[in-house]
Amino acid sequence: MSQQLRWTPRRRGQAWQACPDLCSAQRAECRAIALRGLVLGGLIVGMAWLPLSAAPPQTRQQALQGLAQSDARLRVAALARLAEVGTMADGERVARQLRSDNPAEREAAAASLWAIWSRSGDAGIDAKLRRGTNLMDAGNLALALAQFDEIVRLKPDFAEGWNKRATVLYLMSRDAESLRDCDQVLRRNPQHFGALSGMAQIHLRGGDVEAALAAYERLMAITPHQPDGQETLRQLRDAVRSQRRAAGSVQT
Repeated sequence: MSQQLRWTPRRRGQAWQACPDLCSAQRAECRAIALRGLVLGGLIVGMAWLPLSAAPPQTRQQALQGLAQSDARLRVAALARLAEVGTMADGERVARQLRSDNPAEREAAAASLWAIWSRSGDAGIDAKLRRGTNLMDAGNLALALAQFDEIVRLKPDFAEGWNKRATVLYLMSRDAESLRDCDQVLRRNPQHFGALSGMAQIHLRGGDVEAALAAYERLMAITPHQPDGQETLRQLRDAVRSQRRAAGSVQT
């Protein structure tokens, strides 16, 4: 979906719930641009001030090469630049940085991916995406859905159009349709951790902990440093085992 979701499942009787940590693509892109400004000044939040050992990247190719730098600040600078000039072809390479041990680098990678994913290559489609996102953030779900429907119709290969529609359908409690759109997102963009988060949340809401676990395991393979991620996996696996034991007891 169009937000990052932080999972904290907890049991209430037999029900499992998840707490979302909402973060729209637009806000992530703004953070990426702000982060690049800090990099250019030689300062990374959470790191000691030191002068950069090389000039920040200017071209897309320089930024991609910068991801291999040993200096984490240069990698963050490269990610911030890719938020501005990166393409879908760069997504898999940028997603590798989500596995970094450096929190600033992981945040920059996530922001870069959201920015890249939100560019369709068509100014009109991008304007519709922004309009729909603003409507969704304001709670105008029906109007937002109309925008995303139009995007999917006009540019069906644009994964983020499907992702935004999946999000608004989820907010309208149209879970089956939202799941189908999440599947469309992942066919076009297998690295889309937002769609995987959305799938896991929908399955949890529907009580299908096995499907939720499968989606969450895929999510953790892409973003292994999810807040409370290992604890969430443990709880989901425990829930699946309990469910299977209960099913076995019923059969016997």
